[in-house]
Amino acid sequence: MDVNEFKLSAYRLFSSAAFDHLHILCINQTMSKRDKIILVSVLAGIIFFVSYDIWSDFQMGSPLHHMITELIVVFLSSLAAVFVLAQNNTLRQEVRTTQNELVQLQLQATKWKKENQDLIHGLSEAIDRQMQEWNYTAAEKEVALLLLKGLSFKEIANIRDSAEKTVRHHAQKIYEKSNLAGRAELSAFFLEDLLQF
Repeated sequence: MDVNEFKLSAYRLFSSAAFDHLHILCINQTMSKRDKIILVSVLAGIIFFVSYDIWSDFQMGSPLHHMITELIVVFLSSLAAVFVLAQNNTLRQEVRTTQNELVQLQLQATKWKKENQDLIHGLSEAIDRQMQEWNYTAAEKEVALLLLKGLSFKEIANIRDSAEKTVRHHAQKIYEKSNLAGRAELSAFFLEDLLQF
């Protein structure tokens, strides 16, 4: 293998590794410190080998257009590294902002629940009494409460570790026993008076 074949093989190896790593990073959205080190190392390797190739070509008197092409590759590799690192920093800031917003929402929800604990407890007791009046079984009561929370049949089946068909059957019995047409009427039965303006 001569020097040019070696340089070409090394360049292809580093280019392939860089693009594979960039593809993985695009899927994961953000980079860890390790990812940054790998990316910078791979791109530095590309820059080093191409720069060495340019120097060797210059020493051997290669045509100017060949060296300009290789300089463009070095420039574009550097530009790609800067772009990816900048995008990563932007994504990390967005993740931090979203996490902070989530914490604030959780604090607000906790505060609301604490302030309205007596009301929530009273509503829960009222719902339980009504379900007893309708003669719901324990399974029907559980499904009804999950329906009131807005979960889909599939989500309820996953929570209860049962078949979706079973959940649909319970829902049918719930609506029959309460003389309600469906989920919307079930929710309205308990919440309509609470939401008057």
